[in-house]
Amino acid sequence: MTQSYETSEKCALCGCHVHRAGEYATPTLKGRSHATEHHFIPERFFGRSKNRRGTRREGVFAVCPWGYEGKTAVYCYECHEELLHNPVLLPDDVAALAKLIQQNGLSEITKPESREKIAGRIALFHDVIAAGLKGLTQGPRKTTK
Repeated sequence: MTQSYETSEKCALCGCHVHRAGEYATPTLKGRSHATEHHFIPERFFGRSKNRRGTRREGVFAVCPWGYEGKTAVYCYECHEELLHNPVLLPDDVAALAKLIQQNGLSEITKPESREKIAGRIALFHDVIAAGLKGLTQGPRKTTK
């Protein structure tokens, strides 16, 4: 079956044509290719949430460290909900990240009043992702089993 939705929008990740013509989130080709927007930096990091409109909570960041507050990109439902919202972290990955967190002084025994350390862990995790992406785009990808 070929897709023929009238749109010029494409998913920022996989490049598929996306549409806004219904069937959002259905397990069909049309549902999987429905356009959806995703914030580069989650709104909750600034104390906002679409789920709790009008309610403010303490944000993790007062100012976006990357300059992307409020900015979004368009993705297909599949890439947005299944790839971006569900990263795969295996036990060895979690252990390595925990070690980096500790080495960078971002671990905690008890939660402090300040959200400074979670902000640091978020920034560190971004650095890990950026370094991995840079490494993989500059060399051959190892195959996984």
